[in-house]
Amino acid sequence: MPNASFRDLCLDAPLNSAEELSRFWADVLGTVSTEATRGYRVEARPGEPRASQIWVNPVPEPRAGKTRVHLDLRLPEPDPSPLVALGARIVTEPGTDPWWVLADPDGNLFCAFPPGETPPARTTPFELVVDCSDALAQATWWAAQVGGTVHEAESKGYAWIEGAAGFPWNDWVFDPVPEPKTVKNRLHWDVDLAGADPGPLIDAGATLLRRPDTDIFWWVLADPEGNEFDAFGSETR
Repeated sequence: MPNASFRDLCLDAPLNSAEELSRFWADVLGTVSTEATRGYRVEARPGEPRASQIWVNPVPEPRAGKTRVHLDLRLPEPDPSPLVALGARIVTEPGTDPWWVLADPDGNLFCAFPPGETPPARTTPFELVVDCSDALAQATWWAAQVGGTVHEAESKGYAWIEGAAGFPWNDWVFDPVPEPKTVKNRLHWDVDLAGADPGPLIDAGATLLRRPDTDIFWWVLADPEGNEFDAFGSETR
């Protein structure tokens, strides 16, 4: 039985523009932005699991450096001009790789892929990508925590998980990069624990960064390569 299941994504945003960033992502994904107790949320589409929503969290610190987590989106159109009209900025055009790299209004990067043979009805996330040093080790560790099957593209160095518990998209990809992690990820994921506390995750190699206190009722952990994630105990659901 997995120690946890994927819950949702959280995106840190500047205090003075969190609502704007939430509206941007809601417009991109064709959903709505709703004010919540601790910020804003991009609501899951009708019929989709709760984990497909994005929480936008106002934080005092500005974005510094490249986050190691991003979404890949499938476009319904042959180019990302509608996303640019919403406020995205093109960072790189397709070249050897057949996708665009864009930045949202706060500078967070994401990738946009052309429609393919069966265009989606709207811009749709289809995989979550995590930069890492050891792709296979990361994929194997996370699959041990949330289930799923690990695959490896040996010729290209990346690995991915299919079928992780609660995961709302096709693939959870771990992509090797040369640079080490240096700053807190602006985009991170949350997990629901199988039990009341994260002991099994910590025993497996996660690092405890913060316990529940008067301000939060969840644990903040880091995986073996330092990627922060929040863990919610079974008693809080």
